[in-house]
Amino acid sequence: MTQSTHHRYTIGVDIGGTKVLGGIVDRDGSIFYSSRKDTPREGGAALVTTIADVIDELLIYAKSKSIEIPAIGICTAGVISPDRRTVSYAPNIAGWWEPFDLVAALSQRISLPMFVENDANAAVWGEYKFGAALGKHNVVLLTIGTGLGGGIIVDGQIVRGAHGGGAEIGHTCLVYEGHLCGCGGRGCFESYGSGTALLRHAREAISASPELARNLLSRGNGTVDGLLGKHLTEAAQEGDRVALAAFTTTGQWIGVGIASLVALLDPECFIIGGGVIDAGEIILKPIRDSAQRNMPFSGRVSVPPIIPAVLGNDAGLVGAADLAR
Repeated sequence: MTQSTHHRYTIGVDIGGTKVLGGIVDRDGSIFYSSRKDTPREGGAALVTTIADVIDELLIYAKSKSIEIPAIGICTAGVISPDRRTVSYAPNIAGWWEPFDLVAALSQRISLPMFVENDANAAVWGEYKFGAALGKHNVVLLTIGTGLGGGIIVDGQIVRGAHGGGAEIGHTCLVYEGHLCGCGGRGCFESYGSGTALLRHAREAISASPELARNLLSRGNGTVDGLLGKHLTEAAQEGDRVALAAFTTTGQWIGVGIASLVALLDPECFIIGGGVIDAGEIILKPIRDSAQRNMPFSGRVSVPPIIPAVLGNDAGLVGAADLAR
């Protein structure tokens, strides 16, 4: 390998609630080699070891191919300190409720430069550089999974805020004194427009029309508690009325939130990512319709394009690797 290609690659690592996914990524956003390990339930020190193991595997592979790795980008859910070393708190990861200097912990085993980024910030950067938002400079990403993450790019720059907690769109308030959110607040966008909310909307629809819910319930273990997001998506794709109603309700709430974000940010597009996007137009159409209906200024302002993410589960990894450059 020639010297000119040595710095073509960096490493990106995406820490999730269920998996730690790492990859060697080239400057075009392509993943050259990847490694995945389960996130240990106990979090804390065990998780640091798992992250280091993933990075070590990638570095060993890179060395075997004579690839030089100059830096490593890591992303995780939670609020990240302005110096991008410390996870200030990560409510979805055990043992990381208190500020934790992840770079210092990893540096005991790995000597390369490292930084930490919020996972939605990394994902929006990945989509901006290599995915659905290529060529645009003002972009909002909503990642709709168990929760609702947000990433914002304004004039080509990630919005991080003064203390690293910017763009937490899922925890803006949609409903005064509304449903209790995992963050401790009430009425958060996440409580109405996430995968968790989708399941709650489905349960409410089942309670209202139990005779229509037999098909839907039969896909799990026959109980409401056995219902998973994938069951809802499959049923909705086959035209199940209860499942479709749950997607419509969830999409309507997301559209309401988007209408407010248009007034605040005036972006060129909204990108919808996360597991819920597997439903395609079943979720995108009610989002678009609701956003248009709820737009400020009596419809004189048009809704920007609302489009699906294209990098999928790799967006955070790819974005973190590119930010490491």
